[in-house]
Amino acid sequence: MTSSCPVLVDSNVLLDVTEKDEHWADWSQDQMSLFVGRLVVDPIVYSELCYEAGKVEDVDAVLIALGIGFEELPRQALFLASQAFRLYREGVGNKTAPLPDFFIGAHAAAQGIPILTRDAGRYRTYFPAVELICP
Repeated sequence: MTSSCPVLVDSNVLLDVTEKDEHWADWSQDQMSLFVGRLVVDPIVYSELCYEAGKVEDVDAVLIALGIGFEELPRQALFLASQAFRLYREGVGNKTAPLPDFFIGAHAAAQGIPILTRDAGRYRTYFPAVELICP
């Protein structure tokens, strides 16, 4: 990983910090501090953050306060998410629509950037080449 490449931060890490999770907040904050100016979210993570927000401006304010940028999903990521979902369904998967982790993992894979997350399971399974920053 080059020192200037973006780092895609997963919603679980952001929620640890914003909700002051007693077990994970320190780890998540420490990891985020290692990538100041390089952290980004995509539309999937953004939408997960919106779940309990009162309005868009609330989410934007959190991202600004934490110094986190926003990146759109490239079309290559959408294709990779679909392919990962196909593998999932051919296995034991019973969901009928691609899961958020497929889009997040595909985004990182398409752009060759790491993911800062606490939930590495699906990323390791369906996007094994993606660098994960996780406990």
